[in-house]
Amino acid sequence: MPPTPSKTPRRQHYEDPVVNRSLVRGVEILRAFRPGADQLGNGEIAERTGLSRATVSRLTQTLVECGLLEHDRSRRTYRLATPVLSLAHAMRAGSPVLGAVAPLMRTLAEKMRINVGLASADREEMVYLESFRFNRKVALRSVVAGQRVPMELTSLGRAYLAAVDGAQRRALLAQFRRRRSADWNALREEIDAAMLSVHEKGYCAASWQPEVVAMATPLVLPDRPIYILNVSVRTTAGIAATEKQLAVPLLSLREEAKTALLAAVMPGGA
Repeated sequence: MPPTPSKTPRRQHYEDPVVNRSLVRGVEILRAFRPGADQLGNGEIAERTGLSRATVSRLTQTLVECGLLEHDRSRRTYRLATPVLSLAHAMRAGSPVLGAVAPLMRTLAEKMRINVGLASADREEMVYLESFRFNRKVALRSVVAGQRVPMELTSLGRAYLAAVDGAQRRALLAQFRRRRSADWNALREEIDAAMLSVHEKGYCAASWQPEVVAMATPLVLPDRPIYILNVSVRTTAGIAATEKQLAVPLLSLREEAKTALLAAVMPGGA
């Protein structure tokens, strides 16, 4: 995953009169905490969010009072507190999407001894909502719910780019171009080929980690976020052989998931 920029520009929704600016800034502070950065000082948070140190100092104290951050006085740092995990658990336990789709994912993963995941987008990254890992060859990297992966490099992200509306896609591609200017031409060709594959075949494939091939397909319903289903295996057989093995199971899973979701989240099942 690319490193966090040293300075994040302020987001335009801060100026939206309908939005509470202090609340938005508080959420940005919580977003600054990622795996590998469990403790952050006010200066680090300011760099990650683009907020002033004075604003960060005021809001971190407020978040400590609310119980969402813990303050390590000896190190002058903050870490996420227990209630944040409780919020994530409440989201997963109450999600009609996970309730409908997770059993289907588990069944396919167990039957074929493969990895099956469900993700959605958060800004320029994909976030796993659920992941079942049943590949015979244990990968070096274990994927769990809540884990983020780069949108531009993964089959998950490229399937999302194929499904999202044109304005959002252009904005995301512009971000990727700025972030990966050195190898952008080759990367853009890969993204374009993946999006074309989604439109023509219903899925795309990528191998952004050694000996791991992943395939993904969009799961699109009216008035719902775009979800992405993926399957992956650790293999030396390559993308073409993996597509031949897993394309039909992946697309079948998508149709079963769509039917289950329509029944679970849409009034009258339509």
